[in-house]
Amino acid sequence: MAELNYHEQVNMENAEKLRSLLATLPKFCKDFFRGIEPTTSSRTRIAYAYDLRIFFDFLVQNNPLLKNTPVTDIKLEILDEIKPIDLEEYLDYLSYYRTEDGKLHINKENGKKRKLVSLRTFYNYYYKKQMIETNPASLISTPKLYDKEIVRLDIDEVARLLDEVETGKEMTKRQQKYHAKTKLRDLALMTLLLGTGIRVSECVGLDINDVDFDNNGIKIRRKGGNEVVIYFGEEVREALLEYLEERKKLIPLQGHENALFLSMQMKRINVRSVENLVKKYASNVTKLKNITPHKLRSTYGTSLYRETGDIYLVADVLGHKDVNTTKKHYAAIEDNRRRQAAKFVRLRENENPT
Repeated sequence: MAELNYHEQVNMENAEKLRSLLATLPKFCKDFFRGIEPTTSSRTRIAYAYDLRIFFDFLVQNNPLLKNTPVTDIKLEILDEIKPIDLEEYLDYLSYYRTEDGKLHINKENGKKRKLVSLRTFYNYYYKKQMIETNPASLISTPKLYDKEIVRLDIDEVARLLDEVETGKEMTKRQQKYHAKTKLRDLALMTLLLGTGIRVSECVGLDINDVDFDNNGIKIRRKGGNEVVIYFGEEVREALLEYLEERKKLIPLQGHENALFLSMQMKRINVRSVENLVKKYASNVTKLKNITPHKLRSTYGTSLYRETGDIYLVADVLGHKDVNTTKKHYAAIEDNRRRQAAKFVRLRENENPT
């Protein structure tokens, strides 16, 4: 059997996780997940499964028709018994609820919106297949989202962040001990994120042979599985080359030989580890901004847009399927550019007073 690459391995693990989740859902849900498989990622399907489990748990607890009914015994027909008012009650329930283990869960507008989207997709599938006669989820208004300021690093903060990765001067003595072992890896990783705007999941999935120094490009797999080449500049090139000299001396564990970035355990570094190292370095640079790998992506997008003014280029490089997503994120910069236009056009020269 051929060795699975990172993305195939993730999909296989997610498929196994989904099967476990399906065992806790009504049996008819299997049709839904089989039906959406060609158009969704394995990660999206798992998110849907978690959301649907919360929904059915709510029904069992609150709907008289399902009192004392195990979730796995719920029949498809119940979907036609659910009214829009029931779904509004569900969204209200999502604000604060406790699971069987006593853990409190809180959902703000973003969380409620995502769970409503899951329900809409769920209902739409059965409605279009003419397996149910009603579609109450389509009648529920989307929770109002309030615009949040996009958090990104300023130019001087980027420089200070990379300096901190290089020197570790603000770290504790214990952190500095490990920093000596990971400095080149961390610098290459952070420079790559800041210099290309790739997602953290795309970064950890990189293999050594995905890096092409002849063309200064990396081959990544986007959401949905399509492969694209993203190009990088000299700073990224130098950081990667320096790290790869060290990488050659490392002995990865079996199954991780091709991984570009390795953890201290000699395994492919994972998303959580990258999130933690970004937080560690950024907290020593800025106390007021909660910097995550996604904020580094926003920082890159901002820099690219300021330099080029080309929103379509930014959307393409960041992998946004809809340019309106990009416009929404960089609307403030776009508005500022429009304001600048007023300074460039003069209708009449000012006359000097006599």
